[in-house]
Amino acid sequence: MTLLLARWRGGDDEALDRLVALIYHELRRLAGRYVSRESPGRTLQTHDLIHEAFLRLIGQRHVDWQNRAHFFGIAAQMMRRILTDHARRRSHVKHGGGLRLVALDDVPDGSAHDASIVAVDEALVELGAVNAELAQIVELRFFGGLEHDEIAALLGVSNATVRRRFRIAKAWLYRRLSGAEPPGGD
Repeated sequence: MTLLLARWRGGDDEALDRLVALIYHELRRLAGRYVSRESPGRTLQTHDLIHEAFLRLIGQRHVDWQNRAHFFGIAAQMMRRILTDHARRRSHVKHGGGLRLVALDDVPDGSAHDASIVAVDEALVELGAVNAELAQIVELRFFGGLEHDEIAALLGVSNATVRRRFRIAKAWLYRRLSGAEPPGGD
């Protein structure tokens, strides 16, 4: 995949065709996880998220792709932006919405309704200002759907380090979103 990314970056459109065949299934899996967390009556479908993310990814020809994990890390960021923008549009008052703060009990497994997606995005921006790596771990886990071991490989740290930092980030986000003390445990 890294070779195809490099060839595509160099202008080889055939490499892009082969790359699409390799990444489509994984993008579909990530998008399916996101969309399944949305509230009932959602208007963003899995294929919409895949196509929008793919269009943004192919616009990234200037990126020096390091490897597969780097590519999917960028894909996670793009899906986060798409979902956040979509949630903001849906929640806007003129669309019958109105943002409200939602407690985040468990970042990767929590229900990602429009208001919570926007609240999580805003909290992640704040967390990123405090500690960019903690925010990246949450983004990769929550928006990227990556497992701890995949994140560890991407960041070049141990699985235990990712788990520890994820717990720290989750506690920080819990306090930020709910104003309460975080529960114990993993």
